[in-house]
Amino acid sequence: MEFKGAMGGIYRLTEWITRLAATNLLWAICSSPFLFFLIMKLLVMQQNLANESLQMNWAIAIVAPLTLFPATSALFTVVRKWNMGDTDVPIFRTFFVGYKENYKQSLIGGIFYTVLFAIMYLDYTVYMTQFRNMQLVGIIMLVLLLLLFVSLFNFFSMVVHYHMSIGLIIKNAVLLTLIRPFRVFSTLLGSGLLFYIGFRYPVLFVFFIISIIAWFAFFNFYATFMKMQEQMEKMQQKKEEEEAAQNDDGIDKIGDLEASDVKNENLQK
Repeated sequence: MEFKGAMGGIYRLTEWITRLAATNLLWAICSSPFLFFLIMKLLVMQQNLANESLQMNWAIAIVAPLTLFPATSALFTVVRKWNMGDTDVPIFRTFFVGYKENYKQSLIGGIFYTVLFAIMYLDYTVYMTQFRNMQLVGIIMLVLLLLLFVSLFNFFSMVVHYHMSIGLIIKNAVLLTLIRPFRVFSTLLGSGLLFYIGFRYPVLFVFFIISIIAWFAFFNFYATFMKMQEQMEKMQQKKEEEEAAQNDDGIDKIGDLEASDVKNENLQK
């Protein structure tokens, strides 16, 4: 039964609220170890407990590749379906199929990103606090940290959209961030706005914020992918036209040579 008018709009709105909330809850449940240590980290920071804060850093670094990255890949598996028009996809099944299929790549990518984040954050902290005369290096490290974080949007999108090695996924995620920064940074700005709203109303983090960010991130990635594919098709078509024109020129030249040979034979006769 399909509703029309205002009732139809309300029905579709409630459908999307249910989809976003269900997907967000699945992500939160699968990421719960990471979220637990993250919340503990924030609590000990408020109390200025240095040793406990360091311990939470280690715990976060250990559980992030094991839980956060696979759960986020599973989340992107669902929003990919939505962006490609399959809005009625079964959320629970799609989420866990994506979780299982992409677990290994998400784990390896998670280890890579976690190690890089840890090294660069440590460098940033050292240069900004202990080497006052080298704070420019700290600022550069902060910019690199931001670029690395932004490339995560492309990383998760590529994990669920392409069948390629994890090395190529990481490489292309970073390259796409550098050569197509507008779309990715618009995702970053949109995510920042959603995080601001989430901090004002924390309950939204449980039900909507993360799934909306993932949907918007893949939307921008897919738009970039389609535009690049269109450009490649145009280049391929242009190349084929040039090759066809060269072949036509070659045929014309051969025809001219044959005509010249015939003429020479007639003259000799």
